[in-house]
Amino acid sequence: MKICAVELRSNEAIVCLLSLKDGLFDLPQCRTQKFIMQDSLDNEQMRDFQFAFKKLLDDYKVERVVIRTRETRGKFAGSSIGFKLESAIQLIEGLEVDFMTNADIKQKLKRNPMGIDFRATGLRQFQEAAFTTGYAYLGKY
Repeated sequence: MKICAVELRSNEAIVCLLSLKDGLFDLPQCRTQKFIMQDSLDNEQMRDFQFAFKKLLDDYKVERVVIRTRETRGKFAGSSIGFKLESAIQLIEGLEVDFMTNADIKQKLKRNPMGIDFRATGLRQFQEAAFTTGYAYLGKY
């Protein structure tokens, strides 16, 4: 199974592609590590984001998207732009989208700790949360 794990931060959608086959994880090369939304009030930019995200998923034959959830209110609440990006991803036709909470991720990592240091993955530091989300999600398969 090939997934795209997503962490939404402010006006960015940080992505990490992962696949699991025969019990082995793979991190395929990806042409982009994040999408940045300059103006979420511009309809054209929102459509462009959705199109570019769908194109990435189609090109890499991604089967499922996993989004790390954010708080809806309080000190650690996600931004309104982040929720708009989340909606744009969810509304891509034919796409399966799942969510993982921080508590779920911690629980999965406790049961199935990563056998590799993050720095050895070759990913950028800002992709760590997306990678951890994808790893925890695939750990249940």
